[in-house]
Amino acid sequence: MHSDQLPKLPLAEWQDTLDTLHMWSQIIGKIANAATPLVNHFWNSTLRVTPRGLTTLPLNGGSGSFAIEFDFIAHQLLIKCDSGETRSVKLEPRTVADFYAAVMDALRELNIDVKIWTMPVEVADSIRFTEDTNHASYDPEYVERFHAILIWINIVFEEFRSRFVGKTSPVHFFWGSFDLAVTRFNGEKAPARESADYITREAYSHACISHGFWCGGGAVKEPAFYAYAAPEPEGLKTAAIKPTSAYYHREMNEFVLPYAAVRLSDSPEKDLLDFMQSSYEAAADLAHWNRAELERP
Repeated sequence: MHSDQLPKLPLAEWQDTLDTLHMWSQIIGKIANAATPLVNHFWNSTLRVTPRGLTTLPLNGGSGSFAIEFDFIAHQLLIKCDSGETRSVKLEPRTVADFYAAVMDALRELNIDVKIWTMPVEVADSIRFTEDTNHASYDPEYVERFHAILIWINIVFEEFRSRFVGKTSPVHFFWGSFDLAVTRFNGEKAPARESADYITREAYSHACISHGFWCGGGAVKEPAFYAYAAPEPEGLKTAAIKPTSAYYHREMNEFVLPYAAVRLSDSPEKDLLDFMQSSYEAAADLAHWNRAELERP
């Protein structure tokens, strides 16, 4: 794919929509977490990219199965049941409190009883969903750009994932941090993080090397790809990786590749795969992973 096919996604131009969509996704993710048994690293509650948006896995509705999908083409949230019944909630400028109420009303109409903790996670200055009237933006154009980018990245990430025969995560979307990620493991337990919360302890219970994409925020004010190892081996900060536009961000403790650099490249897929492969190799070699047994010949 060439740069003229990858859309721009400047953070400042859709920050309000991003913040609102992030909170909406947390509501759906918490429902998924409540309606499925825990799978290692909370993979049961993550969302997956679809041709139309983002969806949960099949969920347990008590008397049957259901799934919830963000449709970023029709701009609706769809709740689909194995009975054939569906409900929809329009994606439009509306408060988080209103969206939460509409989703829970739709579930009750379908006789699905799900209770969630209504406080957002992994965000600063969080507001309870039922009280959040601050976030109420929805720009369809930027949501469609975001979706188009996710579709392309999902394909590239799946290619990278296929090269590994050890334990690896699905390519999935984390609603807490609002990023698309794929993670490799070498099978070894990681040192305990005594001061970490339950979510962090579960997420990093085993040694891993992770790659992902997020829309920007905090110390990085633009959409970017990232790579990190947990625990981080000695020497990784100064390792040479590809392409030349990638760098190690010492505040984030991650390698970063700006999305803009990939979008403007003559070979965006190659640059992204080079970034993932070179950062993986640097981390795996420094951490002494048994690569011969973990990688596809």
